[in-house]
Amino acid sequence: MRKNYLLTPGPTPLPPQVCEAMSRPIIHHRTPQFQAILKEANEGLKYAFQTQNDVFILASSGTGAMEAAVANLLSAGDTALVVQAGKFGERWTELCKAYGVTAEVISVEWGKAVDPAQIQKSLKANPKIKAVFTTLCETSTGVATDIEAIGKIVKDGEAALVVDAISGLGAIDLKSDAWGVDMVVSGSQKGLMLPPGLGFISLSSKAMKLIEASKSPKYYFDLRKAKKAIDKTDTPFTPAITLIIALVEVLRMMKQDGLENIFSRHRKMADATRAAVKALGLVLFAPDAASDAVTAAVVPQGLDGEKLVKTMRDTYGVTIAGGQDEMKGKLIRIAHMGFIEELDIIAGISCLEKVLTQMGYKFQLGAGVKAAEEVFLK
Repeated sequence: MRKNYLLTPGPTPLPPQVCEAMSRPIIHHRTPQFQAILKEANEGLKYAFQTQNDVFILASSGTGAMEAAVANLLSAGDTALVVQAGKFGERWTELCKAYGVTAEVISVEWGKAVDPAQIQKSLKANPKIKAVFTTLCETSTGVATDIEAIGKIVKDGEAALVVDAISGLGAIDLKSDAWGVDMVVSGSQKGLMLPPGLGFISLSSKAMKLIEASKSPKYYFDLRKAKKAIDKTDTPFTPAITLIIALVEVLRMMKQDGLENIFSRHRKMADATRAAVKALGLVLFAPDAASDAVTAAVVPQGLDGEKLVKTMRDTYGVTIAGGQDEMKGKLIRIAHMGFIEELDIIAGISCLEKVLTQMGYKFQLGAGVKAAEEVFLK
């Protein structure tokens, strides 16, 4: 028997309360009993999203919520500005193309964050831009984006600001209303500590005006239907009942902890992980814009990054993530979001040290664990 540690940027470990909630007998969704659950979930999501606006629950992955954002906001022939700084920024571009939307792309070097001034310049140059798509935490690179600064630029114009917070919500601060974010999309399997299967999307009044004018084809992801249903504390189609019951447990936990305490805990986990990685002589991939949700580090030259990840997972039961696309085999990504504690990080770093040693990489054994412990002891 072997204990497994999940340190990937989604799915993330499940709290016992979530596992217990999902084991309860199923109930029917068109009942007062489920309506009470849905009402609590809706109110709790507003807390997590830091918004007074509606937050819709979709039976989909986070990508479903991303598609809903594009399909509902825009029409074929419209122009959108897309910040493309990694794998998931690219997804916004791909979705725009699928719906006939012209994507004006700001390409950012992987490992860097977009300069908000670039967005301001693009909006001034093209007043036809109807939406700005960006990413809170680009998990392919470990980069966090300055959404607050971007919000100040976008909020007084005609364009809507849309943020992919799939990997950031519940781990990194995102003040949706205060920062002028018109649409926030997220998913269940990351900072919200649930299995995959739920997508979330919040809407401002500016976003709702664009939705009313959109002519893109849609049916299941039609947010006008979702709005009519949520006004009656209902869903337009069959919801993921068990996951929503578990979502209520997560939101209760988050309220009990408090958002500031949650963000502070994630910051400490991130600081400890980054200190450990640097103590091993590894180079952080995003040293200037590192996310508190996931740390990306460069695999030492001469080592097989894919083998490193595979050995940690298959031999020792510690699962981290490797690089994607152009960074495949060149990066390791260690997540510290959701239901992850200090000892999980220590176990992950210890395993990393063991496998690096076995692969012939030279460093002071125990240096990473020591560095992480020193952060945790502060």
